[in-house]
Amino acid sequence: MPRVLIPLAAGCEELEAVTIIDLLRRARIDVVTASLTAGPVHCSRGTVLLADRLLDEIADEDFDMIALPGGLPGADHLNADPRIHRLINRLAAADKHVAAICAAPKVLVGNGVANGHRLTAFPGALDALDTSQVQLTGQPVEVDNKFITSRGPGTAMDFSLQLIETLLGKAARDQVEAPLQRP
Repeated sequence: MPRVLIPLAAGCEELEAVTIIDLLRRARIDVVTASLTAGPVHCSRGTVLLADRLLDEIADEDFDMIALPGGLPGADHLNADPRIHRLINRLAAADKHVAAICAAPKVLVGNGVANGHRLTAFPGALDALDTSQVQLTGQPVEVDNKFITSRGPGTAMDFSLQLIETLLGKAARDQVEAPLQRP
């Protein structure tokens, strides 16, 4: 069974975080949520989440994917945390999947790990960064090799279903998607 790390930072976009967690768990993927700091995580719209573990407790564990929820200032907190960058670099070096939605692709751009790859992000989220080494597509969900990115809260379900398909295949995605009653 694939194992996915979802780091939760204060100010993360709760719609994205919860959608990713929920859909991946529906697919029976082993999801581990980890907070950057002790205590509840206060999201961008006031929702409070409790992570499974602290990031320090799982930093050396093996994962098949890391999926970064966006939102501000959550994505900025992820980008400022050297532990997140070490995890991303380790997973990318091991040819594992790195995923980010909304403003969180800024972590991949700032890190340089996605140089030479296609990405998408929330409009304007990357404006302050040098994006000359990546190709921004504007697609709702972009898959380029081991990098999966998406635009924002409205694409969270498509993004999460793509993560399932990437890890388990189209049949698993279809099995999770069917009871959701999407149009």
